[in-house]
Amino acid sequence: MCHGMAESEFSGLKIVVVDNGGQWTHREYRVIRDLGASVRIAPNTSDPSSIADADGLVLSGGSPSVGLEPEKMGREGEYLDTFGKPVLGICAGHHFIAYHYGGETGRGRSSEFGKARLSVISGHGILEGVPEEFTVWESHSDEVRKPPEGFEVLARTEDCPVEAMMSTDMPVYGIQFHPEVEETENGIRIFTNFLREVARWKSAVK
Repeated sequence: MCHGMAESEFSGLKIVVVDNGGQWTHREYRVIRDLGASVRIAPNTSDPSSIADADGLVLSGGSPSVGLEPEKMGREGEYLDTFGKPVLGICAGHHFIAYHYGGETGRGRSSEFGKARLSVISGHGILEGVPEEFTVWESHSDEVRKPPEGFEVLARTEDCPVEAMMSTDMPVYGIQFHPEVEETENGIRIFTNFLREVARWKSAVK
């Protein structure tokens, strides 16, 4: 998973994985670490000032039903309001991004657990360079029913209409599936795309 080129490409980046209690938070940490970035895990109750020096945030998965229990997502609303740098939400993090910016979340018409076939609608941003269809690993009952205004839907499955989305005017991305799980094809590519976006953003604001 790790190779010299990736290490040198991302070695100057600082990433914080915000822990929402998901079972695979440490996998997200390991993938980012193995790609060469400096990474740490922080609870979602952390003071925003303690993560302000990060170059990018990953909002992890977790079990809360975000629309019903937004308080279980800690201070992530403050992070989204003040961080101003690239953010990637995974599963519950994806839901919270949608909720925070005025989208609609809730129980999906069908829960997804295990492998699903992803159809890419727009192959740019975090989905740049991936195939038009590939297998991903799902673990959710809730979904984003309607993305916020100003967000573009990037991918869907047969049962979930918003599997990936991105803001058209902020460096904010959300994905429903779990790219950190080995069963997800192209997962490393998705994290690589995010880290490259972080690197571009960091270079642009210097």
